[in-house]
Amino acid sequence: MENYTVRDVESILGISRSVITGLMKAGFVAPSRGKRREYRFTFQDIVVLRTAQGLLSASIPPRKIIRSLKRLRETLPAELPLAGLSITAVGSEIVIREGRARRTVDSGQLLFDFEVVAAAEGTISVLSEGRPAPVKETLERDSAADWLDRGALLESTDPQQAQAAYRLAIKKDPCCVDAYMGLATLLSEAQKQADAEAVYRQAIANCPTEPTLHYNLATVLEDVNRVADALQAYEAALRLDPHFADAHFNAARLHESLGHTKQAIRHYSEYRRLQN
Repeated sequence: MENYTVRDVESILGISRSVITGLMKAGFVAPSRGKRREYRFTFQDIVVLRTAQGLLSASIPPRKIIRSLKRLRETLPAELPLAGLSITAVGSEIVIREGRARRTVDSGQLLFDFEVVAAAEGTISVLSEGRPAPVKETLERDSAADWLDRGALLESTDPQQAQAAYRLAIKKDPCCVDAYMGLATLLSEAQKQADAEAVYRQAIANCPTEPTLHYNLATVLEDVNRVADALQAYEAALRLDPHFADAHFNAARLHESLGHTKQAIRHYSEYRRLQN
């Protein structure tokens, strides 16, 4: 069976190594390992990667993508046919044409049109037949969970779109804790601590009884050396959950840095008790 390296896939699909890695982490493909532990992709992997790329760019919910890709993989031949392969999404079906043969796979959207053909030196080439058609996603149709899943999938490949997805999840569900945390984490990684703080404060206003939000706000405040404010946030987390071991540890550390010996000892002792 013919297989391909990451460099081959980059060349065939015209996407970066980081995008390929992100699609792998999302579970769209699971390439094998070569003798030197390098990734080796099959023809099916390449078709699935290209299809996943098209579906993601069209903002299709991840659960729908995984369902369609599973069906697509089951339909694909193990090797590229001599006549090539044409894959088109039309209406509610993915249409696969192999010579005169025609098979269909449920896709749920009108998305893309591309062809896989044999190229020089035993490799393959993917020919796009046009830009992915825009897909109209509406808040009425997609749930907060859909947008949350989409944001998680896009984090490694398109952080800006991931942020937008998390914001839409929050719009659908103002107490979607995971969406707040995903959005704030991306903002922190982009060195936008003030924006991340604002997200956590909005989250706390909407979900005041969630200790993790107070804890994560504290870590953002620590990043900008606002020790007293961070300590208040850790203490708020502990009022909501006295058994939050990491909050005890961080509170102890900050009390120690401020010279509050008794408070530091109390939190360190509670941390050790909870760890045991």
